Amino acid sequence: MALKSGRKLQPSRSRRPQIFKNPKAAVALALIFMDALLVALIIAYVPYTKIDWDAYMSQVTGFLGGERDYTNLKGDTGPLVYPAGFLYIYSAIRFITGGEVYPAQILFGILYIINLSIVIFIYVKTEVLPWWALILLSLSKRVHSIFVLRLFNDCFAMTLLHAALAMLLYQKWHLGLILFSGAVSIKMNVLLYAPPLLLLMLKAMNIYGVISALACAALVQILVGLPFLVSHPIAYISRAFNLGRVFIHFWSVNFKFIPEPVFVSKQFAISLLIAHLGLLAAFAHYKWCRQEGGLFKFLHSKVTSALSSSSSSGLKILKEEHIMTTLFAGNFIGIVCARSLHYQFYSWYFYSLPYLLWKTHFPTLLRLVLFVGVEFCWNVYPSNNYSSALLLCLHLLILWGLWSAQSEYPDVEEKLSTRKKEK
Repeated sequence: MALKSGRKLQPSRSRRPQIFKNPKAAVALALIFMDALLVALIIAYVPYTKIDWDAYMSQVTGFLGGERDYTNLKGDTGPLVYPAGFLYIYSAIRFITGGEVYPAQILFGILYIINLSIVIFIYVKTEVLPWWALILLSLSKRVHSIFVLRLFNDCFAMTLLHAALAMLLYQKWHLGLILFSGAVSIKMNVLLYAPPLLLLMLKAMNIYGVISALACAALVQILVGLPFLVSHPIAYISRAFNLGRVFIHFWSVNFKFIPEPVFVSKQFAISLLIAHLGLLAAFAHYKWCRQEGGLFKFLHSKVTSALSSSSSSGLKILKEEHIMTTLFAGNFIGIVCARSLHYQFYSWYFYSLPYLLWKTHFPTLLRLVLFVGVEFCWNVYPSNNYSSALLLCLHLLILWGLWSAQSEYPDVEEKLSTRKKEK
């Protein structure tokens, strides 16, 4: 009897929650709980300042009233410039909240916690940060404001994007592309992830898999924009996907030190675009495709395999760390070269900052100083020449740290075979 009872007790010990043995998981749960309390306190006690909410509701009102011409969908801040996914999201929010701000804040508070949970999952999965550094993800005053005090559509776009990134960690490329396209349908800034994402897809799949995944993403855009594409296609495409918009110099957080005539000039925009493409090409050639012999050799091999009948039909399993480093760094390059960053745009890359900082070779103290410095610049209101110049310097220093850091092995099999050779 004693032996039997002893055997019965043994499994119960093995079924003890593993979370208490994993510092990162325990910190993650505690962090989510504490941040949920903080969000509740912010909603309850910090005054809400309307910025774009009334404009969002005006644009949604026109859509719900049957308007399908994008040139006629306007608010008090100007014409509608977001793809149709934005209209569906905020129509649902209006239905749930009745257009009232307070219940909408509660909804965005829940969204904030969902987004934070997804991001923490990505960090725990990739194991780049020490457990204590996860706390940095909850230390942004500006990001809390963007979510629960401003109710910007960036919040939904980035949450959906982070969900897509989580799927990519499981090599779910088609599902990831569908979620990615859904995020693009809310706000176009998500396209900053497109170049590194395409590169990773080419690494993970053959050309037919890449085409089918891109077709899924395109289908999402067609279905989302269908009511507008059928009735007024030119108006929809030109307004919802306008890549030539010039933002107001006064509200920009970066490049504020550039004189306004230069800031709004076409020459400055073209210079930044060239810098963006050049940096992407340099990182792709020397960092992201280093193990494949460089970008051009990698692309040549993909074209050769596509033209031959020996193209592999299976997936190549990429390292989780390689996936996130490539995507986060590619997006960050776009941020550094963006002509204008408004305050809500901080949400585009804040959640990748700790990851990127820990991918550099910098000492921990410098990483923390850079993190605090970036946060400081985004909380200077209104931004000025000094805060804007400081932000650019911090961005460039982080970018140099990423450039000088050691590159990862792109896939699991290659890392294992390299280890065997070393032995």
